[in-house]
Parts: sequence; structure tokens; C-alpha cells
Amino acid sequence: MTGRRVIAGVGLRPGASADEIRACLDLALDAARLRPDAIGRIATLRARSDEPGLVALATGLRAEIVAIPDEALKGFEAACATRSTRIAALYGVGSVAEAAALAAAGPGGALVQPRVATARVTCALARGAGEPAS
Repeated sequence: MTGRRVIAGVGLRPGASADEIRACLDLALDAARLRPDAIGRIATLRARSDEPGLVALATGLRAEIVAIPDEALKGFEAACATRSTRIAALYGVGSVAEAAALAAAGPGGALVQPRVATARVTCALARGAGEPAS
């Protein structure tokens, strides 16, 4: 895949390292059969958008970080493919990663890869409406 049309939605625990985040992102990319250079933006909770590990990863990928307000996630509950009861209790949405990716994708965006999870990070991939699949 060429171009940078994919949005990575990331949920992470405070202090997650760039390596931890990258490992989860790589799992999602592999599952979707995409290359790292497909990522143009990384979306996450506003409160996590300045986490050093995330900033380092985004810098390395030359990807923009999109900070999503907690309340904006709730509008994407129906579009989430997976559900964590812990995250639903905290944020009112089944998956921070999926909801953040969809929020950053804009109206008509769609999941390319549902949430994958590691010990401290979740990642999902979305594409904006009208973006070609390859």
C-alpha cells in the first residue's frame, strides 16, 4: 500500500513506551495487510495525546496526532466492532481505539481493522470516506 490514508486509533495506559505502542500497531497493520507508511494520523484520547511514547512513535512515523475529546467518543459506540466493559464504564464507548480512529476519519469513515490489544495498548485502523482501499 502506498500513501498515508489510514488513521490509527490508539488506546494506551499512561507510560506506555513507543516500543509497546509500535508492537500493537504492527499487529493491527499485519492483520490488515498494510504497511507502516499507510499511517497518516494517530488518534487517541486528548488526555493521552502528549504521552512521550506516543509522541515518539508519531514522530518516527511522520504521523499527525489527533486528540479526541472523551465526549466525542460516545457518538461512535454503535460503530465499534469490539467492546471492553472496563472502557465502556470509563468512556461510554466499547473501544477507545476504534472510536478514536473513526472520529478522526470523519463522517462516513470505516474501520479497516478492529481493535487489537496488547498488555498496555489497543490499536484499530480506520479510513475516511472516499479513500481508496489500496
